[in-house]
Amino acid sequence: MALSSTEGAVQRTTSLVGSSSSPQSSSGRSANGHASKSDHSHTKKPPQSRFLTSGFSKFLVVSAVLAYFSWKPAPSRSREANALPDAYVLCSRNGPAIYTVDEQNRKVSCLAVNESRIFDTGDLDSIQSNWLSRRVSTDSNASGFPLEVRYIPEGAIILPGMSDSHGHTLEYGASRQLPLEGAKDVHAAVRRVRDFIRQNPEVERDKTAAIEGWGWDHTAWPGEELPTSADLEADPVIRGRPVILQSKDGHALWLSPTALQTIKEFPDTVEGGIIARDEQGIPTGVLLDKAQDLLKKAPLTEHDRIRRFNIAVNDALSKGLTTFHDAGFDPASLAFFKRQASKGNLPVRIYGMTYFNDTASYWGDKNPKIIDDNRLTARSVKIFADGALRSGGAALYEPYDDHPETHGFMRIDMEVLSSVVPRFLKDGWQVNIHAIGDRANGLVLDVLEAASKEVDLSSLRPRIEHAQIILERDLKRMAKLGVIASIQPTHAVSDMWYAQDRLGPERVKNLYAFRSMLDNGVRIAHGSDFPVEDMNPLAGFYAAVTRLSPDGRSPHGEQGWFPEQRLTRLEALRGMTIDPAYASFTEDNLGSLIPGKLADFVVLSQDIMEVPVDTILETTVLATALDGKVVHGEI
Repeated sequence: MALSSTEGAVQRTTSLVGSSSSPQSSSGRSANGHASKSDHSHTKKPPQSRFLTSGFSKFLVVSAVLAYFSWKPAPSRSREANALPDAYVLCSRNGPAIYTVDEQNRKVSCLAVNESRIFDTGDLDSIQSNWLSRRVSTDSNASGFPLEVRYIPEGAIILPGMSDSHGHTLEYGASRQLPLEGAKDVHAAVRRVRDFIRQNPEVERDKTAAIEGWGWDHTAWPGEELPTSADLEADPVIRGRPVILQSKDGHALWLSPTALQTIKEFPDTVEGGIIARDEQGIPTGVLLDKAQDLLKKAPLTEHDRIRRFNIAVNDALSKGLTTFHDAGFDPASLAFFKRQASKGNLPVRIYGMTYFNDTASYWGDKNPKIIDDNRLTARSVKIFADGALRSGGAALYEPYDDHPETHGFMRIDMEVLSSVVPRFLKDGWQVNIHAIGDRANGLVLDVLEAASKEVDLSSLRPRIEHAQIILERDLKRMAKLGVIASIQPTHAVSDMWYAQDRLGPERVKNLYAFRSMLDNGVRIAHGSDFPVEDMNPLAGFYAAVTRLSPDGRSPHGEQGWFPEQRLTRLEALRGMTIDPAYASFTEDNLGSLIPGKLADFVVLSQDIMEVPVDTILETTVLATALDGKVVHGEI
């Protein structure tokens, strides 16, 4: 069970080197990485709920007026007694409870930090001895230097700082303004927009203020019909206002008539996108994939970006995330993150992918790479190959089962893809390509395989973002080429409810086949695609090891959706720690708790590696630390 706030307060005591009150040394046993039968025998079956789903596209809209949210760092040591000294030890009183995620997957009793890095791990006596020995060897006057020792609560554990390998920072902040997730039908979604207007007097007074929302999901509505502009215009409070609503998967916009009218001319077709039309060919108010670019939005202000950034960062730190990979910097957002880094205003580590616009000129030989500049890195490029499964844009070899008139579509011309990928690789960029459908993944691998004849592909660590539907032969190619699969386990338990209708009973077996990936030797890194899914990394951990929805259900019963594709707990733990570090070239500094690495770690209220699976999501974050300093909670 999750600890209460009183129980969760980390206990503190100060001890001198050589104190006899230390816990016993670690047993050195490995973490239990296998999900036993008991892992799946405690699942609950409450009422139905739904997650968000897969895919994402560029999303920048005009902000309505909201209160300003600001991130506040942990108080300085001089003003806060709880602040940690430059050197300290953090221990468990109840034996090994620190998961190092090293090569041996050891658990230890204590973790020592000196300034921003890990000094030592093991039992307290050994750490104290090593500390004293080092001080004596470097300072002839050193003796009896006190180390402050603090203890985590009984039942709590320490993990490396968790990473999200695929998210959208500023878009997440925007999505919290008017969330539409969970609206059961189009009328419920419209009511949320109306309620938002009424609850914000400034917006209600100004009928020209653009209203933005996020998360509508027509596949969860009766009939699964796309919404229309008329649905919004029918409400007298909304009527006449510019309303821009992003779908759950980020691949569709639902516009009010006023917003739709800002598009002066609609082309007959959009390469890589769809304009929803009625029987007379008139646009109905939904734009899919690249058709979204027809809507020209006012640029965000610096205030907009800071507010959105702070919302995202506060949530991330509260969930134990110390690093996330931002999957699509446009030029303005990249410039924003560079400004924040130059001011020292990044309380998390950002690994950014710079968006490639296939209609613009090649920039890989002009733009400088950024590598660990005050917690900011931008050394990779993000390219879109296809759309999303939910909205029917994932590029498939065979037609959709529920829409046999379409195979989905590629969002980029293959000549462009085949041209720019080798160029980016030759110029030293990591290439991260969004690919969801089996055809898109196959074509991307064709391009990477051809490029491997000219560059050392594996050293450049190319990634396929999402990698959702992949044939067995292509999994083998991924492993051979050293292509990383950047996956989102929560997408699996979101999409499992409709996936077979889209793909049929045989092809669906290739969807979210995580175990098959590992068995074929493919490296994986876990993320959430926030705001498309819950930012909480423990939601992804739970989904990976259970293949169940948060309420313990699946189309295949209590053992999970295609339970043979479950990951072990150890594999899932590595997928959100050391594997994302590898996928971002930071494994020498991040992803595991070993001497010499940066002291990024998280304290959890209970042992997610041991508790029954139906209690994993009850886990709370007691503290999050970067560079050995607390940025959320307390130690």
